Amino acid sequence: MTVRNEDAAVTLAQIAARLGLSESTVSRAFADPGKVAPRTRELVLAEATALGYEHPSTSRPRAQPTGIGVIVPDIANPFFPPIIRAIQARAGAAGIPVLIADTDEHPRDELARARFLHDKVDGLVLISPRADDDDLREIALLGPTVVINRDVPFLPQITLEPHEGIAMAVEHLWALGHRHIAYLNGPSSSWSNDQRRTAVRKAMSRLGGELTEFGPFEPTMTSGVHAADLVSASDATAVLAYDDMIALGLMARMQFRGLRIGDDVSVVGIDDNPLSATAYPSLTTIKIPGDRAGRVAVDELTAHITRPGEPISRVRLDVSLVVRESTGPAPQTSRRTAQS
Repeated sequence: MTVRNEDAAVTLAQIAARLGLSESTVSRAFADPGKVAPRTRELVLAEATALGYEHPSTSRPRAQPTGIGVIVPDIANPFFPPIIRAIQARAGAAGIPVLIADTDEHPRDELARARFLHDKVDGLVLISPRADDDDLREIALLGPTVVINRDVPFLPQITLEPHEGIAMAVEHLWALGHRHIAYLNGPSSSWSNDQRRTAVRKAMSRLGGELTEFGPFEPTMTSGVHAADLVSASDATAVLAYDDMIALGLMARMQFRGLRIGDDVSVVGIDDNPLSATAYPSLTTIKIPGDRAGRVAVDELTAHITRPGEPISRVRLDVSLVVRESTGPAPQTSRRTAQS
C-alpha cells in the first residue's frame, strides 16, 4: 500500500525509489514528457499523486504571487543591476517582495540557490543562468520559472541576444575600413558567449574579413587588461568584446600603453552599462534593454503563477548599436609598425 506523506516534502528521489526508476527519468516525466514512454509517465504521475507531490503545472492558481526569487551570476557586474531594479520596481508596484541570490559565477550553485528560495517564493527569475540543462530541469520542477538571456526550450524566456546588433557593429567597423577584427570571448560556461561568438563569425564570414579570437575571459575589467596585451601583439585594428566591462578594461590598458582609442584601435562593447557613456573616450556598444527584460520577466512569471499550465512563452527584445567615441577609421599603418 502507498502511504501519503503528510509531514515532509516529497522529493523526486522518493518517487524514483518507489518505482525502481532513475531520478532523471522521473524528472523528465514532468519536465520533458515527450522523452518518456507514456506508460512510464502514467506510473510516475500516479505515484506522485499518491505521495502528495504537487508539480507546478498542477498546483492551485494564485490571485497574485506572494514573493519572487531572482538568481543572478554576478551582482557586481553592472549589466545586472538595471534588470534587478526593473524586477523590483515592477513587482513592488504590485506589492510583491523580491529575494535575490548571487552565485558568484559558480554554475553548480544555481540549483542550490533555487532549492533554498523555492519554499520562500512562488516563482523564480533566472538571469543569464550558467547551469547545465539537467540542473535547469530540476529548477523547473521546483516551481514556475522564467529565464532572461538564455534559450531554454522547456522554460518561459526573454532573450536578449544581440545578433542584429553584432551584425550592425561589425558593419559599422567595416564601413570605417577595419578588415581585421578581434573578438574577446566571455566565460566558457556562458550561453550568451556562444551566441555572440557565432554572430561575430557569421558577420565576418559574410563580409570576407579576418577574425582573431581571444579568451575565454571572465566579464571583468581585469580580464580586459589582460586581453589588451594579446590584442596589441596582433594585427587586429578593431575589437569587439563580450561585454562592456572587458572592453573598458582593454581601453584602459591600451591607453596606458600609449595607444589612442578610436584612432590606433577601435573598441566595441556589449550591454551599454552605466559606465560606458562616462568612460574616456566613451564606449561604442550594443545596447541591451535589460530594464525592459526585467519588467517583462515579472509579467511572464506572474502569468505562469496565477494561471498554471500556461503555454511556454518566448519573448525576444530588440537591441541597438550606440555609436560613441571609441570607434573611428582604421589606421593607415600597422599598429605594431607604429609602436616599433
